[in-house]
This record gives sequence, structure tokens and C-alpha cells, in this order.
Amino acid sequence: MKKIIKPRPTVPAEMSASDSIYYRKPGNESVVGAGTYGKVFKAIHIYTQDKVALKKIRMEGERDGFPITAVREIRLLQHLRHKHVVALQEVMVEKNECFMVFEYLSHDMTGLINHPTFTLTPGHKKHLAKQMFEGLDYLHRRGVLHRDIKAANILISNTGILKFADFGLARFYTKSHQNDYTNRVITIWYRPPELLLGETQYGPAVDIWSAACVFVEMFTRKAIFPGEGTELSQLDKVYAMLGTPTRNDWPRIVDLPWFELMQPVERKKRQFETQYRDVFTTAALDLVTKMFRYDPIKRPNAEEVLEHPYFVEEQPKPEQAVELEQVSGDWHEYESKQMRRENERRRKEEYVREREKRKATEAGLKDGKGEAEGQMEKKQKISAGGGGGGGSRPASREGGKATAPTTTTAVGSHARS
Repeated sequence: MKKIIKPRPTVPAEMSASDSIYYRKPGNESVVGAGTYGKVFKAIHIYTQDKVALKKIRMEGERDGFPITAVREIRLLQHLRHKHVVALQEVMVEKNECFMVFEYLSHDMTGLINHPTFTLTPGHKKHLAKQMFEGLDYLHRRGVLHRDIKAANILISNTGILKFADFGLARFYTKSHQNDYTNRVITIWYRPPELLLGETQYGPAVDIWSAACVFVEMFTRKAIFPGEGTELSQLDKVYAMLGTPTRNDWPRIVDLPWFELMQPVERKKRQFETQYRDVFTTAALDLVTKMFRYDPIKRPNAEEVLEHPYFVEEQPKPEQAVELEQVSGDWHEYESKQMRRENERRRKEEYVREREKRKATEAGLKDGKGEAEGQMEKKQKISAGGGGGGGSRPASREGGKATAPTTTTAVGSHARS
């Protein structure tokens, strides 16, 4: 039997010198994300030409070897296979550096909602929200809490498919009985009030609150509770929007560990419906109101969210954002921040230029005014004193008083020169 030898795959010239099977551009050109975990690079498999995301695991300062967050993320993703969960393809060690290799998606929610030209339609927003809660329903059914849902951790493909990413804080939870978990999870702007008040026994309701924050952000293009980085500041933002909670709203609030410590100075009235009545449709407003209930027991689960009239009855119907294929470039939080920094730099430069221009204009006006006044004073002296040349006429007398000859024409002509 004749042995068939497969031809060696051809490698593009720019990739032929790559030391890795995954080619990435030098320096920071290929960076699409950065955080406390390390950096994420966009790369291309040199043989298949498939795009991947390489998440570099930060090893510096690790006393116990491999970071526990990376171990947890790898372990979880090996058990999760779903259309709305990003796929972990392999873990790669290269030149003493460790990378998690993921499928590549062109955008994330932060980058997309801050895109300078592309705007999501109501149908697009509904379809993305539907996918988000379908993914969340899958995770919770599998007994997984994500615990870091935010716009930057929700990836979107160039055909409008949504996938959850960044499972570094995720963990399996026990459905049959309550266990204690850390409350130092979830980015603080997306953190629910029970965790801000020290709760350690919690479940899927914490993810529902975070997802509701992302849902609002899709419509407003900004965070609904932008605190200043502390639990007290964050609670103040929540209370200012949703009103200070009462025992009727949340019976167990008085039992939370930090309730006494975090008691508000004054009671605040609810502003949510007033501020968002014109932003959301009737059904959407009702859905968000239910997801933002203070008592986690009263919040709907992901399955109940998907059965809400907003998704099943109200028009328009969910519409996949296939138009993203025409959007040039990749749009993640990283690019969005770069664009904001660039715009801020330009604004500062424009402000400095305008300020210098005003200073120069003001200085020019002062110099011109001083010079004109000097010339006028000089001419008046010459006219009054005969000028030493004998060529000037004496001061005229009018009504018994000597008056200097008018110098309006002379000053005017100087100003025009």
C-alpha cells in the first residue's frame, strides 16, 4: 500500500519567523485586554489561520505557584460547553509563560455600546439581552455563579452572538443548602446591595442584579450606579436611585453583617421610574424594576426573566445584530478606553491652544491700546507747545478758552496703519 504524504501547510511570510504556533503582532499592537489577571492578546494560528485570544496568566508574586483564580477558571470552563459561554481551547506553556487559549470574538459589550458610529437597534438590544439571560440560565442550572458579570466580560461576535467570559471569580455553588462565600466579588459598580452589606450566604440572585446593570447600560451607554470605589459610596448611589430600603422591601436587611455600620445618614426617595420612564418601554421598565428588587429572594431567576412579556410579547421581536459584520475593526473595552484617552488628549490640547490664543489676543490689545495712547499724548504735547519747529499753528481760542486742535483724524489714521 502506497503511503500518502500530506503536503506541508504553507505559512504566510510574516508568520514564518514566529516562534509560536500562534502568531501575534509585536509589542502592544495585538493587545485587546488588560487587567489584574494579565493581558489578553489577539493571535492567529499560523497553520489554520483561526483567530484566538491568548490570556496570559500573571505569575509574578505568586507564592503558591499557579494562581488560584486561573485554576478555578480552567476547571470550570472544562465542564462548561454552551453557545453563550466562551470556549477554552487549550492551556499553553511557552518560554516559561502560561496562556489560556480561547476562541476569539471581535467585540465586547463595553466596546460595542461606546462605538462611535454603530448604534444598536431596540431589536438588537433585546436579542443580546435574551442571549445574556439564556447563558445565565445555563450557568445557574449547572450550579455555577459567575460573580463578575459586567459589560467588559460579555463578548460579542461579528455576527451578533453573545458569550460570557472571564470566569476567574466564578465558582460552583450548592443548591441544596447555604454555604458561606466571600462577598469581595463582582466589580463594585455591578455589585448587589446584599454583598455591599456583608452577606456571605448568597446564590444566583447576585448575577441577576449584575446582569440588570448591564441591561440598563445597553440603553443608556453608561453605568447606572457609578460609585467612587467604596461600599459606602456604592450604597449611596443605589439608594439615591432606588430609594432607601425599608423592612417591608427587605425583611432580612437588619440581619446583614454590616447593616449597622452602613446605615444611611438620611432616607432617600426613589427616583428610578422618573428617570427611566422615557428610556424603556413599559415592559422593559417593569422587568428592570423586578431585577433591581432589594430582597434577593424576590428577584426573578434567569428562566423567569426569559418568560417576561418584554421578551415574549412586546414588540419589536429580538433581532440578531448581523450588521456587525460591516463594522470595521475590533471593539473591546481596551479599544474603548484608548479612544476615550485619545479624545481627552485632543480636548486638552484644544483647550491649551484656545487659552494661549486668548492670552496672545489680550496681550496684543493691551500693546495696541498703549501705543495709540502714547501717540495721542505726544501729538497733544507738540500741538500745545509749538513743537520746536515753528511749523505748527497756535492754539485757537473759542469762547475765551484755548482748545487743543482735534487729533481724532491723526489717531484714527495711526490705528489704521
